Amino acid sequence: MPHFRLETNVPKSKVTPELLKKLSAAVAKTLGKPEEYVVVTIVPDQLMAWGGDDKPCGTATLMSIGCLGVEQNKKHAAVLYPLLKKELGIPDDRLYITFSDQSSSNVGYSGTTFQTLLG
Repeated sequence: MPHFRLETNVPKSKVTPELLKKLSAAVAKTLGKPEEYVVVTIVPDQLMAWGGDDKPCGTATLMSIGCLGVEQNKKHAAVLYPLLKKELGIPDDRLYITFSDQSSSNVGYSGTTFQTLLG
């Protein structure tokens, strides 16, 4: 159910299967969720400017059913920002991450919603 989506001007050539695996594992670990439900989407090669220039930058969303909140989001940010900086060269001050806590009734899966599956 967790989904991490990054839109960035970083070229596709830097987005490797290994990076997707690292991000998937990091998201699962920081949220305490099974990795089998984690989705990671990276949308590279976007025409983006931050502060008027086109140096590496991005916007991201981390969606989850629970495990998000004031203190938890600080922990998640502390995990994700360094990884994205190391792997994609996106500086901390050129990336926004929006945290989206969804109710189980608002996330569909396998022909129903997680509310039905989780009770």
